[in-house]
Amino acid sequence: MKLLCFVDTHSNTKAINHLLKISKKVDILVCAGDITNWGEGLKSILKKFEKLKKIMLIIPGNHESEEEMHEACKNLKYVINLHKGAYFEGEFAFFGFGGGGFAMEDKNFEKISKKFFKDAKGKKIILITHAPPFGTKLDNLPGLGHRGCMSIRKFIEDAQPLVHICGHLHETAGSVDKIGKTIIVNPGPHGRIIEL
Repeated sequence: MKLLCFVDTHSNTKAINHLLKISKKVDILVCAGDITNWGEGLKSILKKFEKLKKIMLIIPGNHESEEEMHEACKNLKYVINLHKGAYFEGEFAFFGFGGGGFAMEDKNFEKISKKFFKDAKGKKIILITHAPPFGTKLDNLPGLGHRGCMSIRKFIEDAQPLVHICGHLHETAGSVDKIGKTIIVNPGPHGRIIEL
């Protein structure tokens, strides 16, 4: 299975058009949030992806609210709001948790991820969050150090997902790292194709 993963497009037309073009090569699209600037034009952007007739899993970033994302996706067939939810495809289990990106600890994520981990027994997990995990190349900012989330890191250490897709910190776009066996990717606004 091939995924086209992207994050932090912030309504950039050039980036979105590039993603639409290269999406022909993949099976599923995955957006880890901040597809817009402060929610502006969310529905019209999602409709462009809907026309592809390929499943697109999306979570809100810190530029879209939970409510905006729910409302924009509710009548779309192919664009699925994965925030606090799961999507199962064959041997794979996708788990999404959006929003924020600023907390070093997230009790809500911890609670929901425990339930998901039980439901995903025996599946290969793909974790999608807006925030990066703590202590990797993806959350290390010059002069500020690590700014990721410890709760996400703990889940990765315990569950060992196949892949973790995240973003939020534009400075680390394109970065890849590992926690144990888990590959962690910030695919940036122009995307990265990942073959599972």
